[in-house]
Amino acid sequence: MTALTMGSAINAGLARALADDDRVLLMGEDIGKLGGVFRVTDGLQQRFGAQRVVDTPLAEAGIVGTAVGLALRGYRPVVEIQFDGFVYPAFDQIVCQVAKLHYRSSGRIRMPMVIRIPWAGGVGAAEHHSESPEAYFAHTAGLRVVAASTPQDAYVMLRQAVASDDPVVFFEPKRLYHSKGEVDLDADLADAPPLHLARVAREGTDATIVTYGALVRTALDAALAAEDEGISLEVIDLRSLSPMDFTTVAASVRKTGRVVVAHEAARQAGLGAEIVASITERCFHHLETPPQRVTGHDIPYPPSKLEKHHVPDLDRILHAVDAVLERTGDREVAL
Repeated sequence: MTALTMGSAINAGLARALADDDRVLLMGEDIGKLGGVFRVTDGLQQRFGAQRVVDTPLAEAGIVGTAVGLALRGYRPVVEIQFDGFVYPAFDQIVCQVAKLHYRSSGRIRMPMVIRIPWAGGVGAAEHHSESPEAYFAHTAGLRVVAASTPQDAYVMLRQAVASDDPVVFFEPKRLYHSKGEVDLDADLADAPPLHLARVAREGTDATIVTYGALVRTALDAALAAEDEGISLEVIDLRSLSPMDFTTVAASVRKTGRVVVAHEAARQAGLGAEIVASITERCFHHLETPPQRVTGHDIPYPPSKLEKHHVPDLDRILHAVDAVLERTGDREVAL
């Protein structure tokens, strides 16, 4: 095992994919000579050459459109969108071409493409540099959508995404790029959990917190704080947002009878609504109290000085836990 930051783990995963398969190539703005704005691709162009780690023009629709053509010709492109808010110019290509070509061709065409997106807030970035657009893509049939929360998962899940014949939108929580964890660089993909499976990040008995991305760490902190009050919280890291592993989620909810769903994206029509609806369908007779959602607010992503009021934190999650446990605590925090 090697201690790596999440950014370094992703770099190692990309290097392994490039070394293992000559059909893999990377494309994106400033990913080569500069190594990317977050230095996630640092050193890869020097190692594998400018034909395989390609600095592109500032044109997201062109980048993804070119990757579609490369995938059609047998390559396995990995595209980097420099910031989450820059993905929208490529939305037409992703939704109308990447997601649909396999279906449109009755299965004859594969689209083995990974679209990497540094994602969500918490880094004090400028406008258009902190967004949570995952619901758009999870709603789009034909795409796999995943989000890593640990360096180990980032390394393995990225390699799995590159090996997949399906197009994968790979969300990387940018505020975790510098978080460290143990990574097994010799991990065999055949032994790794399938890309679509959720992970029980912490076992508990009193209530379940379902979340993904950077909020997994926040949920674990909340579970640790709740332990001081004699409350046992189970934390489920979804990992895959489309498809979702409702088998793991439902097993947890049937055990605890109470559930809180947390995500940074807006509440209206967010993934939390889908999760709560699906839990209710599967676990209605096991629920002791109504599920609670803790989300970002229904506003454009706020300026950096205000984002701490937008991103769900430990207090907001614990307030929701109080609600599902029917406790009347002192935490007066708006969900």
